[in-house]
Amino acid sequence: MDRFDFVSPEGLRVDGRRPAEIRQLRCKMTPVTAGDGSAFLEMGNTKVLAVVYGPHEPTQRSQRDSDRAVITCEYQMASFATGERRKRGKGDRQSVELASLLRQTLESVILTELYPQTQIHCFIQVLQADGGTRAASFNATILALADAGVAMRDLLATCSAGYLEGNPLLDLNYLEEGGGGPDVCVGYHPTLDKVALMQMDNKLTVEAFEEVLELSTQGCKALAGFMRQTILDHTQQMAAARGPIKL
Repeated sequence: MDRFDFVSPEGLRVDGRRPAEIRQLRCKMTPVTAGDGSAFLEMGNTKVLAVVYGPHEPTQRSQRDSDRAVITCEYQMASFATGERRKRGKGDRQSVELASLLRQTLESVILTELYPQTQIHCFIQVLQADGGTRAASFNATILALADAGVAMRDLLATCSAGYLEGNPLLDLNYLEEGGGGPDVCVGYHPTLDKVALMQMDNKLTVEAFEEVLELSTQGCKALAGFMRQTILDHTQQMAAARGPIKL
């Protein structure tokens, strides 16, 4: 396959973006009122809904910890999320692995020691998949946790970058993910200036890895700014709706 299938001579990708350009971002906070917090996030054509329940009394005695909150995660991809109509249950291998990775990551992000003997359950549903579903799922969950008022050590912004035929590309879409190149997914704490998560598919040279890692981190910083502004706008809207506090 010719390299210009992914990057044109003018330096444009298949969806019109520059190599270091992130997809358009949209978010709606509290789209689901049944949960304690929720967020609907769009990263390009990838659309994810995250709902948080808790902290609340554990549903099972085995899920109780006297010193901290127990985090549980459930990840599903809707059968209509892609062009392939196939049944995707919550027990399929990919869903289980991603839910486990998300749970492990959240255990280091959430101040679980503030919520002993409780459970925080995160439900993630991918409604439309066009690449970057892992990053979008992580970001939507963090926004839903913020909506629920769950205390965290820092914001966690997640973004991926790939390397296709000599071109480092930020925030891959579905066609680019299918190009067979390496993909590096990074979770970054903006205030702590610390990488909290990194996953890589396929091998990369040291030089290419450093370039893709830096690109992913820059994408995380851009996402962190968007997430912070989204949380701030939502908080201001809630405060305005409640009106002034009477003393």
